[in-house]
Amino acid sequence: MLDCLRMPGPKEKLGLIAGNGKFPFLVLDAACAQGLDVIVAAIKEEAFPEIESRGAAAVHWLSLGELSKLIETFQREGVHRAIMAGQVKHKQIFSSIKPDWRLAKLLLSLGTRNTDSLLGAVAKVLADEGITLENSTALLEPLLARQGTLTKRTPTEQERKNIDYGRAVARHLAQYDIGQTVVVAETACVAVEAMEGTDATIERAGQIMASLESEASTLSRNLTVVKIAKPNQDMRFDVPVVGVKTVEVMQRAGATCLALDAGRCLLLDGDAILNAADAAQIAIVAEPA
Repeated sequence: MLDCLRMPGPKEKLGLIAGNGKFPFLVLDAACAQGLDVIVAAIKEEAFPEIESRGAAAVHWLSLGELSKLIETFQREGVHRAIMAGQVKHKQIFSSIKPDWRLAKLLLSLGTRNTDSLLGAVAKVLADEGITLENSTALLEPLLARQGTLTKRTPTEQERKNIDYGRAVARHLAQYDIGQTVVVAETACVAVEAMEGTDATIERAGQIMASLESEASTLSRNLTVVKIAKPNQDMRFDVPVVGVKTVEVMQRAGATCLALDAGRCLLLDGDAILNAADAAQIAIVAEPA
């Protein structure tokens, strides 16, 4: 395991705002490998407790609504640039948090209450306080999906039609920051993502298809999942990510193909996700946005 603390001498500091999942750990490891002193601001409602033992210079726990505490923590630690990594559930952002005065003021100023507008406003507040939020993928370029078919199996003709149709639908959804994932069967839209997240959307699509089977549906049971970046994707936050768990959820739901945006979606588990897809006979393809 990498350990930032074992590297002698003064080092440049990097703030890490950590949500849930594997993403924050990958950023932390990559930053350690570059000799950075990582100051973690771990979100109590989301971050995994294992973040404490990963070798960060310091880990501070704070609630999702504590924007002032986040700023004060980074300023006290001498952090001037930071990365936001890891999922924060959309419904959590707008329902479960207890905002402090600074976040409450920010929420009242929003014209639209979607993820982009909120996180964009948070980024501006941080910048005004001398903390620059950088691209979340800056240290993880090798994990971005490369263009082309990534698995042994290529999409079938029907899956290819599903991808083309799904991309058109997903682009319309994404431009309004509704969601980034659609699930398609025989060019029929089965499920679209909103606040529930990608895995829940795929699971719901599988449940819908299972219910249709009992009604002698004419639709094929095989589903195609299309996950794209937003038209003007801000790479500082809410970057599309997939991992082995995504493949496992797809397999249970009866999904046989996954389409991504090349260079704009992170494969969190690297080659492991492709190996899992090959074992499940799932095709994964990445195309230009």
